This record gives sequence, structure tokens and C-alpha cells, in this order.
Amino acid sequence: MTKDSLTLDAPATDTLQLGPRDGSNSRKVFIKTYGCQMNVYDSTRMSDALARDGYEPTEDMEEADLVLLNTCHIREKAAEKVYSALGRLREMKKRKAADGREMMIGVTGCVAQAEGEEILRRAPAVDVVIGPQTYHRLPDALRRAKEGQRVVDTEYAIEDKFEHLPIAEKAKIRARGVTAFLTVQEGCDKFCTFCVVPYTRGSEVSRPVSQIVEEAEKLVDGGVREITLLGQNVNAWHGIGPKGEAWSLGDLLYRLAEIPGLARLRYTTSHPRDMDDRLIGAHRDLRTLMPYLHLPVQAGSDRILKAMNRRHTAAEYLTLIEKIRTARPDIALSGDFIVGFPGETDQDFEDTLKLIEEVNYAQAFSFKYSTRPGTPGAELKDQVPEEVKTERLERLQALLLRQQHAFAEACVGKTVDILLEKPGRMPGQLIGRSPWLQSVNVDAKASQIGDIINVRITGTSTNSLFAELL
Repeated sequence: MTKDSLTLDAPATDTLQLGPRDGSNSRKVFIKTYGCQMNVYDSTRMSDALARDGYEPTEDMEEADLVLLNTCHIREKAAEKVYSALGRLREMKKRKAADGREMMIGVTGCVAQAEGEEILRRAPAVDVVIGPQTYHRLPDALRRAKEGQRVVDTEYAIEDKFEHLPIAEKAKIRARGVTAFLTVQEGCDKFCTFCVVPYTRGSEVSRPVSQIVEEAEKLVDGGVREITLLGQNVNAWHGIGPKGEAWSLGDLLYRLAEIPGLARLRYTTSHPRDMDDRLIGAHRDLRTLMPYLHLPVQAGSDRILKAMNRRHTAAEYLTLIEKIRTARPDIALSGDFIVGFPGETDQDFEDTLKLIEEVNYAQAFSFKYSTRPGTPGAELKDQVPEEVKTERLERLQALLLRQQHAFAEACVGKTVDILLEKPGRMPGQLIGRSPWLQSVNVDAKASQIGDIINVRITGTSTNSLFAELL
């Protein structure tokens, strides 16, 4: 499975190796993942489900019997990028057929949900189209496709897909590394006017406590040291506790922190409206919960926040930030910003810059507003000219970059614990992760991957830190 993904918001470039390539005659599946961390998690679970049908993951599309595009609909022209990729796959499929080799093509994820039958019409080479709520039905859809059907399954599943998906075996978990994602919540009920998530992922759904704890325990048993809980609106997660009481995400974090061997917890992405006292208390009380919080605000103007249907004001957001920092003074904050939302004036934009100055972010992701068909924002008048959006984005990103660099420079000289994750680019070097989610380069032995070690930060680069062992 290859990954062309965002951190729920930001680009990543690494590739995941999901299984052996031993030259056997079993079928091969190549999965290209677009979008957020949740799509990365979904691709992993699809790979596990397909393994029961004899599919082995491959990083070489040429040897694949099945190619899946696990798509994202958040960014501009997302669907057109998928159709462009499908055009290239069509030619590959023809070439393989001429050589007597079969290759099936599937489209999954949010573009599949949004486009449905249109994908089959525009891309005749596609065999199956599977929405994000039905990927547990993928093996059956492939069997039907082999019988000559062209399958579209984008109905929201009544059954719990997670109950039908296998958890990977211990050896496969270990091969994937010492960090893992775990989806606990899907969908969103907020209906921000710029966002397609409620239309592609559906209403908010929370996984049961027992199901989450079981998966987390199996991940830890497979060598995982750090788990990141995922959800489109993760802090809206709610469940029923062992005594029938209502649980919030804070309660779940307290429970997961009890798992022996689990060293670190994170979660993303959150909404300010769902940041309750129990969750803030977890940041105060749990050393397992890392001092890093991605809490998007999107804009600093109350007028624009109202137009976005964010349901909070700039002052309420700032008050919340102060409360969080009181509970956990060393917390690093990350956010999202959209510039050029319809009707945004120069003063509205200045209000956003002012909020950024007040919060002082360690990291943030920012984008020019682009319309999404089917969202209320697409129907709004007074669209901001492209050149104005570009100029504003440059100014905003310059400010965020200065804050990011200042946060990194302030780490120099500090003694911190890092979790060693993988080999670095240089011989004898490993890459670890700081409590604040920064990549840290340090000289260490490969046998130490998975260890949490104490280091002194000695320097910074554009996107990482350097450290020495203590």
C-alpha cells in the first residue's frame, strides 16, 4: 500500500510496507491512499480483509492483480485527479490483458461515495466502487465483479463494519511499526458550510468501548507503543461504559492509558465545541497522553465563523485555549485555517492574523478556500478573487512558519523523551518522535526502535530536530 496522505490535513510522503513479497503465486493488491490518516487506517483494514481471500500487498503496481484507489474528497479537484489516475490504470489494464494477465480496478473512499455510478460511466475499466462505510463488503464485491458484474456499493451500512473486519495477526502488526492509527469515530454532524465530510462520511458514529479496547490491546501485543485515535470529529466520540454510564473521549483515554505497554496516546481531529472538561482533565492527568493538540479554528473573524457555521466565536476559542494551557502548560497547539472564504474582507483576514498571534501555534495547516459541490459554501455569493486569496495565504503562512520555527528553536537545549520509530537517512541514524509530534534525528542502534529514550535537542532543520543521546 502506498500513501499519498495528509495528517487529517497535511501532506506525507512515506510508503507503508504492509506484508511480505515472497514470490509466491498468491494474488497481489496495490493500494494507493489519498487524504487523511483515517484513509490510511481504512487501507490497512481493507488489506487485512483481503488477506483472508489470498491477496498479498505489493508496492509494485505492475505485479498487482488488484489496484485500489482509496480516495479523498476534501481537496480541490479531488475527483478529477482520481479520473486522471483511472485513465492511466485503464491503459495498464489493457496492456496486461494483451499479455494474458488480469487486473481488477477498484475505487474506494470519499470520491467513491460522492461519485458512485458516475465513476463507472466515466471510467469503464473500473470493476468496483465502494464507499467508506462499506469497505468491509469489498471481498464480496470483488467476487461479484469476477462473475462479470460492475459493482457500486455506497449505501450506508446498517451493520457495524468494524465487527466484520479482521484485526491483523501479531506478526503483521509488528511489521508495520511501533506506531498505529485506530479509528474510534466516523462522520460529522457539524455541517460546516465549506466541508463535504457529512455528505461523504455520514452522521457521527462512535465505536463501542469494548471494540476499541480490544483492538488497542492487540496492537500493543503486536509491539505498538503509540496509538493515535482517529475521527472526523474525534472528540465527539461517546460510548457506554461498563456500568452503563455515558463515556466521553476523555473517559476512553483514561481507560486506554491503563493498557500495559502502551506508552503514548494521541488523537485527531477535534472540534472546539466538543472539547469538554473531562478531556481537558485527561491532558492534565495522563502522562501517556502527549502534549500536542490539533484544534482547528479555521478563521479569527466572528462574522466568517458564523458564515462557516462553526458555532463558536473567536473569543470562545481563545478562552478554551487558555483553559487547556492552564491544565497542560507544555502543550503544543496545531490548527487549520481557510483564507478567502466567501465574503472575507481585509478586516476579517486581519482578525484571523490577530488570533494566530494570540494563540502562537507550534504547527498549522492553511488553505485557500475552494468550493465543494453540494456544500452550502458553494452557493454563497461574494467569492473572493483568486489573487486576493493567494496574497492572504502567503501572509498567513509566513506568520505560521515564523511561529513554527520559533517553537522548534525553543526546543534546542531541552531534554526530552523521544520514541524511536524507524531508520533515518544516514547510517547509524534513527528517527524518533518528540512529545510534540516533531521528527527527531539521533544516532542510535536499529535494535532500539520502539524504545523511548532521553535526548538533548541540539539543533533544528526545516521539518525536524536533531538530538544527542544522554
